[in-house]
Amino acid sequence: MAKANIRGGEVPLVIGCGPVGLAVIAALRIKGLHPIVAADYSPARRALAVRLGADIVVDPKVTQPYATWAEHAQMSEAEKAARPPLQAMLPALKPAIIFECVGVPGLLQQVFEGAPRDARIVVVGVCMETDRSEPMLGIMKELNVQYVLGYTPEEFASSLRLIAEGQVDAAAMVTAEVGLDGVARAFADLANPGAHTKIIVQPWR
Repeated sequence: MAKANIRGGEVPLVIGCGPVGLAVIAALRIKGLHPIVAADYSPARRALAVRLGADIVVDPKVTQPYATWAEHAQMSEAEKAARPPLQAMLPALKPAIIFECVGVPGLLQQVFEGAPRDARIVVVGVCMETDRSEPMLGIMKELNVQYVLGYTPEEFASSLRLIAEGQVDAAAMVTAEVGLDGVARAFADLANPGAHTKIIVQPWR
């Protein structure tokens, strides 16, 4: 969120509602940015997205996430009238900020294809494989792409404070707890997004 350069007035789209996407949704809600549109194939994760602050959830098998985003990003008549003359020829959409929270090959290319002009894309998902995308799409749409990774000690402290104060329902993401002997099975279980979201390892168990 700190790297997203949010100015206010954007309509966010979160692609992927695993632990990372859910945390992004919670942070967007705290930031007061609405409506929050979120997309995931898993019904369980879409339900969690709503619980953590998403206003609209999309099943990509049924509905195109970018079309749903556009439905909820229409400018008001006053916003349309305030646009510079040359911008009046473009679709009357509020600024887009898209959080890619999956990290699988090919997804960033899909975001390039679906994103509206001038969108800001924050790559939060960690793709561990070689990936390909078409720069010309980014050029033609003048997209802004920000990759993110780590957190500062201050951000950790802020996150802990938000959890302690009840502003983030972190417990909602925890779907199981295991001891050290359950770690291997936990990784296998996490391959099924409908079964688990976040598994906590408790070494003392």
